[in-house]
Amino acid sequence: MKIVLRVLFFVALAAILAFVKSKYFPTPNLDASASPAAGGGAPTKALKTAQVTGIVLKGEKLDNKIFAVGTVIASEMVDLRPEASGKITQLNIAEGRPVKKGQLLVKLNDADLQAQIRKTKASLELAQQSEQRLRKLLDVKGISQDEYDIVANQISGLKADLDFSQAQVQKTEIYAPFDGVCGLRSVSLGSYATPQTPIATVVQLNPIKIDFTVPDKYANQTRVGDDIIFSSEGGKSPTPGAASFKGKVYAAESQVDPVTRTLKLRAIAPNNQNLLHPGTFVRVDFNLKETDNALMIPTEALTPVLKGQTVFLCKNGVAVVKNVDIGIRTDTKVQIVNGVEPGDTLITVGIISLRPGQPVKVSVKS
Repeated sequence: MKIVLRVLFFVALAAILAFVKSKYFPTPNLDASASPAAGGGAPTKALKTAQVTGIVLKGEKLDNKIFAVGTVIASEMVDLRPEASGKITQLNIAEGRPVKKGQLLVKLNDADLQAQIRKTKASLELAQQSEQRLRKLLDVKGISQDEYDIVANQISGLKADLDFSQAQVQKTEIYAPFDGVCGLRSVSLGSYATPQTPIATVVQLNPIKIDFTVPDKYANQTRVGDDIIFSSEGGKSPTPGAASFKGKVYAAESQVDPVTRTLKLRAIAPNNQNLLHPGTFVRVDFNLKETDNALMIPTEALTPVLKGQTVFLCKNGVAVVKNVDIGIRTDTKVQIVNGVEPGDTLITVGIISLRPGQPVKVSVKS
């Protein structure tokens, strides 16, 4: 009897557990479109056909123009600093006004040097008179050659002392090294200046120079003598109705910057009306060689990845990912230099949720 009761108890318990499992833990139904993987793996859902938009790639003429940012720099610029120390006795700097080459701008006190020059000149004059008398005596054998040589050597030493003093005087004077415009001065008349004291800056504004950089992949396409067009928000073009300036590349850096991978170029441009100022930001349009069969795609068709850029192509009704190398960029398009061929169908719209290998139905734009 006890055995029967135990059997009935376990049967009832099993029935209760089966009821709880079926009610609260039902077995999920697999999608009818799913098929079991080989080897008893988990089922895989079939990818739905995606509705996308694309274009058929074909070559087109590309005006090979690159855009760069640059900076206006002075044709010549110098910071005025004295070579000697002393009190400023003359200050002929008109701030913001033109100066001429060779114009005296600053004079330091040189009273001690001028006194030394007068003393040396007096000693030199006396030595020269003695030399003339001794020469006459030497001619008649009245003195020895050694006695005459001593006086002649004194004259040479005094001349050297005079040259040294005059060189020291030149260090107390600052002249304009070229025609230009003087900036704001940092000292006043009567100030004590040293070689470390900045006086002012003189810049040459005509012509003006423009420094800009281009990516290293264009290094072999740039040449000294190439024309550029540049614009500045802070300057007006000297030509009425025009919004840009014209210049010419006259020098290039000897190596590519290993940090930025760019090549630095320098152009020169006329600035007769002083419309451009050093330090101004400019946008440079630089024309390279035109390309007749460039493959241009919309910028939004590119997908950035860790090691470059990819695009989606339609191959036999299936989405295929291709790694590509890009070239020139315009406002709306980018050049593809490697990875696709003319005649390929490029997917341009609907790539956000697209997966490699997914069937696609492409609406081709003309």
